[in-house]
Amino acid sequence: MTQTGRLLASTDLTIIRPSTRRVFSGVSDDEAHFWLTGYVNTQNCRIWSEANPQVYVEIPLHPEKLTVWCALWAGGIIGPYFFKNDEGHNVTVNGDRYRAMITNFFIPELKNHDVQELWFQQDGATCHTARATIDLLKDTFGDRLISRFGPVNWPPRSCDLTPLDYFLWGYVKSLVYADKPQTLDHLEDNIRRVIDDKRPQMLEKTIENWTSRLDYIRASRGSHMPEIIFKM
Repeated sequence: MTQTGRLLASTDLTIIRPSTRRVFSGVSDDEAHFWLTGYVNTQNCRIWSEANPQVYVEIPLHPEKLTVWCALWAGGIIGPYFFKNDEGHNVTVNGDRYRAMITNFFIPELKNHDVQELWFQQDGATCHTARATIDLLKDTFGDRLISRFGPVNWPPRSCDLTPLDYFLWGYVKSLVYADKPQTLDHLEDNIRRVIDDKRPQMLEKTIENWTSRLDYIRASRGSHMPEIIFKM
């Protein structure tokens, strides 16, 4: 049995399953980076080919990028939120910046929703799980927090169980580079537009797929998901 299977087998998913329309699928793993050049981080990407084309592609050593956060549920999307410093310059996320975003952006946005029954799910990245951050989220969601160090633990390195990772970010990235943005402001506008234009039915299907993944992994005790992973 995989680590994911062991954790899910010990988690009572019935406390989550009836309310899946009301689950916030929180921050994707390390958030999402959008490079101005459309650059893809190939650390975990490998392409095998029978031919050796003897070609090369030049890329900047430190390409410009945006770091973007969203929360997704069946009823909508909160965000995007772009991490910037006090001078308005784009920055990456750390524990303090993440907690400031939760305090100053996410929690105020929740006032537009009935938070009494909402769940919040986030991955176990270090910047998400500082004690002060977990306490802040528990103050808002109580026991309806799915997180490392939270009331309901969540298996690490499980991007295939996080809708933003396995669907939203890829969907957005497939569209925002169509007009070849030349500035970060242009890229930011594209990201906002694509997310704002997302159809409600697409979010419903995303969450339905998420619950199917939970059911499959629990029933199979953590085995790899076959074609269900592609049914969106």
